[in-house]
Amino acid sequence: RAAAPLCPTAPPPRHTAVTFAFAPTTSQSPRLIHSFARQTSVTSSPFRSILGSLFSTTEEVDPGVIEGTDLRVLKYPHPALRAKNEEIPLEALTGPGSDIAKIAKEMFLVMYATGGVGLAAPQVGINKKLMVYNESGDPKKWMQEVIMVNPKIVEYSQATDVENEGCLSFPDMRGDVERSKWIKVEALNLKGKKIKKKFNGWEARIFQHEWDHLDGVVYIDRLSEEGRKEVQPRLDELIAEHGEGAAL
Repeated sequence: RAAAPLCPTAPPPRHTAVTFAFAPTTSQSPRLIHSFARQTSVTSSPFRSILGSLFSTTEEVDPGVIEGTDLRVLKYPHPALRAKNEEIPLEALTGPGSDIAKIAKEMFLVMYATGGVGLAAPQVGINKKLMVYNESGDPKKWMQEVIMVNPKIVEYSQATDVENEGCLSFPDMRGDVERSKWIKVEALNLKGKKIKKKFNGWEARIFQHEWDHLDGVVYIDRLSEEGRKEVQPRLDELIAEHGEGAAL
């Protein structure tokens, strides 16, 4: 799917920084970077660090073996990041004991271990429309954990902003990404109940980043021509490391 422009008429203000998938940029906020940056000045280092990861942290964390799961974050250009993602059937959503619930639990383990705030199923090689996130990035704040099945965005704001994003599937790189300031979304929970939400700011950016993954879109697809040129040398390295079978 071609990524739709978020604001076709006016350029966004370039005043904040965010990272997803994510990774933090400073030791002050080691987990908040994964997904998005709040709307604040780029000179505010705590918030800059929050935006970097799954998003990702600026210094991506490779945890090696993660207790409780065999899942791992896949790196670009792994073909799973571009593959079609299937909707999860309603009959599979039977609550906390379901296979989908177990996958979501393991995705949280991977997300926290890698220092992220969000993770989409294709990033761990599962081509299903499933995402998880915790806008705090703190496993102790488990009440903030969000699991969304078959999510979709039904309305975007025309107002946008630009944040500096990164992604755990794209280690050691980042770039400015324009996204809507608020969105309205629909999804299912683990029991198959329909969810309707409006997200603003940081949470809206996290959702948009992870939702892109479910549509085969990655954050480099949203970089400006200049931004893409800046990261191309690192992309070339990742492509060489992956070898045959890459999905660019």
